[in-house]
Amino acid sequence: VQLQASGGGLVQPGGSLRLSCAASGDSLDYYDISWFRQAPGSEREAVSYISKSGSATYYTASVKGRFIISRDNAKSTVYLQMNSLKPEDTGVYFCASVRTILNWYRRDDYDYWGQGTLVTVSS
Repeated sequence: VQLQASGGGLVQPGGSLRLSCAASGDSLDYYDISWFRQAPGSEREAVSYISKSGSATYYTASVKGRFIISRDNAKSTVYLQMNSLKPEDTGVYFCASVRTILNWYRRDDYDYWGQGTLVTVSS
């Protein structure tokens, strides 16, 4: 499966953005999907996860209550709605997929990665 992330940009603190991860080459129904982000000079960290059916979602503590992950398998797309953005949310956001995840927060557990989309939160 090929993944393409989009929707990043420059936004002021408190603003919102919606990221999209479009899949091609295989049915998205077969994959668990997560979003990761990487700030300058930092490790890539897990942000959010959604199961194949969308029935299970997880979030890292710093984004709980502000970010919402969802998916539309008919459109082969996973979304990350980001609200109340903070400067510390700045980074390159990647989507990643695997047939069945073991530990959603572990980078090495994913088989496929999108190219990343840059989110900058600044006034």
